[in-house]
Amino acid sequence: MSFEHKLQQIVQRHEQLTHELQSPDLKSDQMVKLAKEYSELEQIVGIINARQKATSDLAAAKIMLSEVAGDAEMVQLAQAEIDELQEKLPQLEQEMKLALIPKDQADTRNAILELRAGTGGDEAAIFAGDLFAMYQRYAQSRRWQFEILEMAESDQGGYKEIVASISGDNVFGRLKFESGVHRVQRVPKTETQGRIHTSAATVAVLPEAEDVDIVVEEKDLKIDTFRASGAGGQHVNTTDSAVRITHLPTGVVVACQAERSQHKNKAAAMKMLRTKIYDEQRLQLDKERAADRKSQVGSGDRSERIRTYNYPQSRVTDHRINLTLYNLDQIIAGDALDQLIDPLHTADQLDKLANL
Repeated sequence: MSFEHKLQQIVQRHEQLTHELQSPDLKSDQMVKLAKEYSELEQIVGIINARQKATSDLAAAKIMLSEVAGDAEMVQLAQAEIDELQEKLPQLEQEMKLALIPKDQADTRNAILELRAGTGGDEAAIFAGDLFAMYQRYAQSRRWQFEILEMAESDQGGYKEIVASISGDNVFGRLKFESGVHRVQRVPKTETQGRIHTSAATVAVLPEAEDVDIVVEEKDLKIDTFRASGAGGQHVNTTDSAVRITHLPTGVVVACQAERSQHKNKAAAMKMLRTKIYDEQRLQLDKERAADRKSQVGSGDRSERIRTYNYPQSRVTDHRINLTLYNLDQIIAGDALDQLIDPLHTADQLDKLANL
Protein backbone atom coordinates (compact mmCIF):
# COMPACT_ATOMS: atom_id res chain seq x y z
CA MET A 1 0.00 0.00 0.00
CA SER A 2 1.40 3.41 -0.99
CA PHE A 3 1.80 6.18 1.58
CA GLU A 4 -0.75 8.39 -0.22
CA HIS A 5 -3.26 5.53 -0.39
CA LYS A 6 -2.90 5.04 3.36
CA LEU A 7 -3.65 8.75 3.93
CA GLN A 8 -6.71 8.48 1.69
CA GLN A 9 -7.98 5.52 3.72
CA ILE A 10 -7.61 7.53 6.95
CA VAL A 11 -9.65 10.44 5.52
CA GLN A 12 -12.34 8.03 4.31
CA ARG A 13 -12.51 6.30 7.71
CA HIS A 14 -12.81 9.69 9.42
CA GLU A 15 -15.75 10.61 7.16
CA GLN A 16 -17.37 7.22 7.82
CA LEU A 17 -17.08 7.73 11.58
CA THR A 18 -18.64 11.18 11.28
CA HIS A 19 -21.78 9.60 9.79
CA GLU A 20 -21.82 6.59 12.17
CA LEU A 21 -21.64 8.83 15.25
CA GLN A 22 -24.79 10.63 14.11
CA SER A 23 -26.80 7.39 14.15
CA PRO A 24 -29.60 7.38 16.78
CA ASP A 25 -29.30 3.59 17.11
CA LEU A 26 -25.83 3.65 18.65
CA LYS A 27 -25.44 1.98 22.05
CA SER A 28 -23.41 3.79 24.69
CA ASP A 29 -20.44 1.38 24.55
CA GLN A 30 -20.37 1.64 20.74
CA MET A 31 -20.53 5.42 21.01
CA VAL A 32 -17.52 5.49 23.35
CA LYS A 33 -15.47 3.20 21.09
CA LEU A 34 -16.26 5.12 17.90
CA ALA A 35 -15.75 8.51 19.57
CA LYS A 36 -12.30 7.42 20.74
CA GLU A 37 -11.31 6.32 17.23
CA TYR A 38 -12.73 9.56 15.78
CA SER A 39 -10.71 11.63 18.25
CA GLU A 40 -7.50 9.77 17.36
CA LEU A 41 -8.06 10.34 13.63
CA GLU A 42 -9.12 13.99 14.02
CA GLN A 43 -5.57 15.27 14.54
CA ILE A 44 -4.15 13.25 11.64
CA VAL A 45 -6.90 14.36 9.24
CA GLY A 46 -6.33 17.98 10.25
CA ILE A 47 -2.64 17.69 9.30
CA ILE A 48 -3.48 15.84 6.06
CA ASN A 49 -5.89 18.62 5.06
CA ALA A 50 -3.35 21.33 5.96
CA ARG A 51 -0.72 19.56 3.84
CA GLN A 52 -3.14 19.20 0.92
CA LYS A 53 -4.04 22.90 1.09
CA ALA A 54 -0.37 23.94 1.29
CA THR A 55 0.44 21.76 -1.75
CA SER A 56 -2.48 23.27 -3.69
CA ASP A 57 -1.53 26.82 -2.65
CA LEU A 58 2.08 26.22 -3.74
CA ALA A 59 1.00 25.05 -7.21
CA ALA A 60 -1.28 28.11 -7.53
CA ALA A 61 1.53 30.48 -6.44
CA LYS A 62 3.89 29.00 -9.05
CA ILE A 63 1.29 29.49 -11.76
CA MET A 64 0.76 33.08 -10.62
CA LEU A 65 4.53 33.71 -10.69
CA SER A 66 4.71 32.63 -14.32
CA GLU A 67 1.75 34.84 -15.24
CA VAL A 68 3.01 38.07 -13.62
CA ALA A 69 6.56 37.98 -14.93
CA GLY A 70 6.38 41.65 -16.00
CA ASP A 71 5.08 42.98 -12.66
CA ALA A 72 7.95 43.28 -10.16
CA GLU A 73 5.70 43.81 -7.13
CA MET A 74 3.49 40.80 -7.95
CA VAL A 75 6.56 38.67 -8.66
CA GLN A 76 7.91 39.55 -5.21
CA LEU A 77 4.58 38.66 -3.53
CA ALA A 78 4.29 35.36 -5.42
CA GLN A 79 7.90 34.41 -4.66
CA ALA A 80 7.46 35.23 -0.96
CA GLU A 81 4.40 32.95 -0.81
CA ILE A 82 6.30 30.16 -2.60
CA ASP A 83 9.23 30.45 -0.17
CA GLU A 84 6.88 30.34 2.82
CA LEU A 85 4.99 27.28 1.54
CA GLN A 86 8.18 25.44 0.59
CA GLU A 87 9.37 25.90 4.17
CA LYS A 88 6.00 24.91 5.64
CA LEU A 89 5.46 21.70 3.64
CA PRO A 90 8.39 19.66 5.07
CA GLN A 91 7.21 20.60 8.59
CA LEU A 92 3.70 19.35 7.80
CA GLU A 93 5.15 16.17 6.28
CA GLN A 94 7.07 15.51 9.50
CA GLU A 95 4.03 16.27 11.69
CA MET A 96 1.94 13.93 9.58
CA LYS A 97 4.43 11.08 9.83
CA LEU A 98 4.72 11.51 13.59
CA ALA A 99 0.92 11.48 13.88
CA LEU A 100 0.83 8.23 11.86
CA ILE A 101 3.18 6.41 14.22
CA PRO A 102 1.15 3.60 15.84
CA LYS A 103 0.20 4.59 19.37
CA ASP A 104 0.84 2.29 22.30
CA GLN A 105 -2.61 2.11 23.84
CA ALA A 106 -1.00 1.46 27.23
CA ASP A 107 0.86 4.81 27.28
CA THR A 108 -1.96 6.66 29.01
CA ARG A 109 -2.24 4.08 31.79
CA ASN A 110 -1.04 4.10 35.36
CA ALA A 111 1.98 1.92 36.09
CA ILE A 112 3.37 -0.59 38.54
CA LEU A 113 7.04 0.10 39.33
CA GLU A 114 9.18 -2.82 40.55
CA LEU A 115 12.78 -2.55 41.72
CA ARG A 116 14.97 -5.48 42.77
CA ALA A 117 18.54 -5.52 44.01
CA GLY A 118 20.82 -7.44 41.65
CA THR A 119 24.49 -8.36 41.90
CA GLY A 120 26.41 -6.51 44.59
CA GLY A 121 24.88 -7.58 47.89
CA ASP A 122 24.07 -4.77 50.35
CA GLU A 123 25.36 -2.11 47.97
CA ALA A 124 22.92 -3.29 45.28
CA ALA A 125 20.05 -2.95 47.76
CA ILE A 126 21.21 0.58 48.70
CA PHE A 127 21.38 1.47 45.00
CA ALA A 128 17.85 0.06 44.47
CA GLY A 129 16.76 2.42 47.27
CA ASP A 130 18.47 5.36 45.53
CA LEU A 131 16.69 4.57 42.25
CA PHE A 132 13.36 4.19 44.03
CA ALA A 133 13.80 7.61 45.67
CA MET A 134 14.68 9.06 42.24
CA TYR A 135 11.43 7.79 40.71
CA GLN A 136 9.43 8.87 43.74
CA ARG A 137 10.73 12.45 43.52
CA TYR A 138 10.19 12.46 39.75
CA ALA A 139 6.59 11.34 40.29
CA GLN A 140 6.07 14.12 42.82
CA SER A 141 7.40 16.70 40.35
CA ARG A 142 4.78 15.54 37.82
CA ARG A 143 2.01 15.49 40.47
CA TRP A 144 1.53 11.73 40.15
CA GLN A 145 0.15 9.65 43.02
CA PHE A 146 2.69 7.22 44.47
CA GLU A 147 1.73 4.25 46.65
CA ILE A 148 4.04 1.50 47.98
CA LEU A 149 2.47 -1.94 47.50
CA GLU A 150 5.23 -4.26 48.71
CA MET A 151 8.77 -3.98 50.03
CA ALA A 152 11.55 -6.07 51.51
CA GLU A 153 14.16 -3.90 53.21
CA SER A 154 17.85 -4.71 53.40
CA ASP A 155 19.72 -4.89 56.72
CA GLN A 156 22.17 -2.18 55.60
CA GLY A 157 19.56 0.13 54.08
CA GLY A 158 17.80 0.20 50.74
CA TYR A 159 15.60 -2.57 49.42
CA LYS A 160 16.00 -6.13 48.27
CA GLU A 161 12.70 -5.56 46.49
CA ILE A 162 10.11 -2.78 46.39
CA VAL A 163 6.91 -2.36 44.37
CA ALA A 164 4.83 0.80 43.95
CA SER A 165 1.74 1.92 42.08
CA ILE A 166 2.02 5.24 40.21
CA SER A 167 -1.16 7.00 39.07
CA GLY A 168 -1.49 10.10 36.90
CA ASP A 169 -1.33 11.39 33.34
CA ASN A 170 0.59 9.27 30.84
CA VAL A 171 2.59 7.47 33.56
CA PHE A 172 3.44 4.29 31.66
CA GLY A 173 4.17 6.18 28.44
CA ARG A 174 6.64 8.36 30.28
CA LEU A 175 8.42 5.65 32.27
CA LYS A 176 8.26 2.57 30.05
CA PHE A 177 11.84 2.89 28.79
CA GLU A 178 13.18 2.70 32.37
CA SER A 179 12.75 -1.09 32.38
CA GLY A 180 16.05 -2.98 32.43
CA VAL A 181 19.25 -3.41 34.45
CA HIS A 182 20.68 -0.23 35.98
CA ARG A 183 24.35 -0.45 36.98
CA VAL A 184 26.19 1.70 39.53
CA GLN A 185 29.93 2.29 39.92
CA ARG A 186 30.97 3.91 43.20
CA VAL A 187 32.78 3.44 46.50
CA PRO A 188 30.30 1.84 48.96
CA LYS A 189 29.98 3.33 52.45
CA THR A 190 31.08 -0.03 53.84
CA GLU A 191 34.28 -0.07 51.73
CA THR A 192 37.33 0.68 53.90
CA GLN A 193 39.94 0.57 51.12
CA GLY A 194 38.24 3.21 48.93
CA ARG A 195 37.80 0.79 46.03
CA ILE A 196 35.11 1.33 43.41
CA HIS A 197 32.51 -1.45 43.29
CA THR A 198 30.04 -2.26 40.53
CA SER A 199 26.52 -3.24 41.57
CA ALA A 200 23.18 -3.49 39.80
CA ALA A 201 19.44 -3.23 40.28
CA THR A 202 16.62 -4.29 38.00
CA VAL A 203 13.75 -1.94 37.17
CA ALA A 204 10.44 -3.06 35.68
CA VAL A 205 7.68 -0.64 34.67
CA LEU A 206 4.38 -2.39 33.90
CA PRO A 207 1.18 -0.81 32.52
CA GLU A 208 -1.53 -1.25 35.11
CA ALA A 209 -4.28 -3.60 33.99
CA GLU A 210 -7.90 -2.54 34.06
CA ASP A 211 -10.69 -4.90 35.11
CA VAL A 212 -11.85 -5.28 31.50
CA ASP A 213 -8.38 -6.38 30.33
CA ILE A 214 -8.00 -9.47 32.46
CA VAL A 215 -10.80 -11.63 33.78
CA VAL A 216 -9.54 -13.56 36.80
CA GLU A 217 -11.70 -16.45 37.97
CA GLU A 218 -11.79 -17.13 41.71
CA LYS A 219 -11.35 -20.85 41.03
CA ASP A 220 -8.00 -20.11 39.33
CA LEU A 221 -6.54 -18.50 42.47
CA LYS A 222 -4.65 -19.96 45.39
CA ILE A 223 -4.68 -17.42 48.23
CA ASP A 224 -2.40 -17.78 51.27
CA THR A 225 -2.22 -15.49 54.28
CA PHE A 226 0.79 -15.21 56.57
CA ARG A 227 2.35 -12.96 59.15
CA ALA A 228 4.10 -9.93 57.74
CA SER A 229 7.78 -9.40 58.45
CA GLY A 230 10.00 -6.35 58.58
CA ALA A 231 9.06 -2.77 59.31
CA GLY A 232 5.53 -1.92 60.39
CA GLY A 233 5.50 -2.34 64.14
CA GLN A 234 4.28 -5.08 66.42
CA HIS A 235 0.78 -5.30 64.92
CA VAL A 236 1.81 -6.56 61.50
CA ASN A 237 3.97 -9.25 63.06
CA THR A 238 1.16 -10.75 65.16
CA THR A 239 -1.66 -11.08 62.60
CA ASP A 240 -1.96 -12.92 59.30
CA SER A 241 -2.34 -9.68 57.33
CA ALA A 242 0.07 -10.49 54.49
CA VAL A 243 -1.41 -12.06 51.35
CA ARG A 244 0.14 -14.24 48.67
CA ILE A 245 -1.87 -15.02 45.51
CA THR A 246 -0.95 -17.66 42.93
CA HIS A 247 -2.68 -17.63 39.54
CA LEU A 248 -2.78 -21.35 38.78
CA PRO A 249 -3.19 -21.22 34.94
CA THR A 250 -0.14 -18.98 34.44
CA GLY A 251 1.93 -19.65 37.57
CA VAL A 252 2.15 -15.92 38.32
CA VAL A 253 2.72 -15.30 42.05
CA VAL A 254 2.32 -11.97 43.86
CA ALA A 255 2.46 -11.02 47.52
CA CYS A 256 1.61 -7.93 49.51
CA GLN A 257 2.21 -7.03 53.14
CA ALA A 258 2.54 -3.24 52.96
CA GLU A 259 -0.80 -2.63 54.73
CA ARG A 260 -2.00 -3.74 58.15
CA SER A 261 -5.34 -4.75 56.67
CA GLN A 262 -5.57 -8.15 55.02
CA HIS A 263 -8.39 -6.80 52.83
CA LYS A 264 -6.21 -3.93 51.55
CA ASN A 265 -3.28 -6.27 50.97
CA LYS A 266 -5.49 -8.62 48.96
CA ALA A 267 -6.81 -5.73 46.83
CA ALA A 268 -3.24 -4.53 46.15
CA ALA A 269 -2.09 -8.07 45.34
CA MET A 270 -4.97 -8.51 42.88
CA LYS A 271 -3.96 -5.25 41.17
CA MET A 272 -0.39 -6.56 40.85
CA LEU A 273 -1.60 -9.95 39.62
CA ARG A 274 -3.79 -8.50 36.85
CA THR A 275 -0.98 -6.17 35.82
CA LYS A 276 1.58 -9.00 35.56
CA ILE A 277 -0.75 -11.20 33.49
CA TYR A 278 -1.66 -8.25 31.25
CA ASP A 279 2.02 -7.37 30.83
CA GLU A 280 2.91 -10.93 29.81
CA GLN A 281 0.19 -10.82 27.14
CA ARG A 282 1.45 -7.44 25.87
CA LEU A 283 5.06 -8.66 25.70
CA GLN A 284 4.00 -11.74 23.75
CA LEU A 285 2.06 -9.58 21.27
CA ASP A 286 5.04 -7.22 20.94
CA LYS A 287 7.35 -10.15 20.20
CA GLU A 288 5.02 -11.40 17.48
CA ARG A 289 4.65 -7.93 15.92
CA ALA A 290 8.37 -7.18 16.09
CA ALA A 291 9.64 -10.62 15.05
CA ASP A 292 11.30 -9.07 11.99
CA ARG A 293 13.00 -6.17 13.74
CA LYS A 294 14.21 -5.08 17.16
CA SER A 295 13.59 -1.53 18.32
CA GLN A 296 16.66 0.36 19.46
CA VAL A 297 14.91 1.48 22.63
CA GLY A 298 11.76 -0.46 23.36
CA SER A 299 12.84 -4.10 23.33
CA GLY A 300 11.29 -4.57 26.78
CA ASP A 301 14.04 -7.00 27.78
CA ARG A 302 14.44 -6.51 31.52
CA SER A 303 17.68 -8.49 31.61
CA GLU A 304 19.32 -5.95 29.31
CA ARG A 305 21.83 -3.52 30.85
CA ILE A 306 20.44 -0.15 29.88
CA ARG A 307 22.20 2.45 32.01
CA THR A 308 25.34 3.04 34.10
CA TYR A 309 25.65 5.57 36.95
CA ASN A 310 29.33 6.36 37.57
CA TYR A 311 29.63 8.38 40.80
CA PRO A 312 33.39 9.23 40.72
CA GLN A 313 32.93 10.91 37.31
CA SER A 314 29.36 12.16 38.00
CA ARG A 315 28.50 10.40 34.75
CA VAL A 316 25.30 8.69 33.60
CA THR A 317 25.31 6.72 30.33
CA ASP A 318 22.30 5.23 28.59
CA HIS A 319 23.76 2.43 26.48
CA ARG A 320 20.78 2.07 24.12
CA ILE A 321 21.25 5.48 22.53
CA ASN A 322 24.89 6.11 23.54
CA LEU A 323 23.91 9.18 25.55
CA THR A 324 26.25 10.36 28.32
CA LEU A 325 25.45 13.16 30.77
CA TYR A 326 27.64 14.60 33.53
CA ASN A 327 25.03 15.69 36.05
CA LEU A 328 24.52 12.50 38.04
CA ASP A 329 23.49 14.33 41.24
CA GLN A 330 20.61 16.11 39.47
CA ILE A 331 19.48 12.93 37.72
CA ILE A 332 19.52 10.73 40.83
CA ALA A 333 17.61 13.49 42.64
CA GLY A 334 14.88 13.14 40.01
CA ASP A 335 15.30 16.75 38.87
CA ALA A 336 17.00 16.00 35.53
CA LEU A 337 15.56 12.58 34.68
CA ASP A 338 13.75 14.10 31.68
CA GLN A 339 17.18 14.70 30.12
CA LEU A 340 17.39 10.91 29.73
CA ILE A 341 13.73 10.16 29.11
CA ASP A 342 13.15 12.73 26.33
CA PRO A 343 16.01 11.50 24.05
CA LEU A 344 14.78 7.91 24.52
CA HIS A 345 11.33 8.87 23.28
CA THR A 346 12.86 10.78 20.35
CA ALA A 347 14.98 7.75 19.40
CA ASP A 348 11.93 5.51 19.60
CA GLN A 349 9.93 7.85 17.34
CA LEU A 350 12.76 7.96 14.78
CA ASP A 351 12.97 4.17 14.83
CA LYS A 352 9.22 3.88 14.21
CA LEU A 353 9.35 6.54 11.48
CA ALA A 354 12.04 4.54 9.68
CA ASN A 355 9.74 1.51 9.74
CA LEU A 356 6.52 3.37 8.92
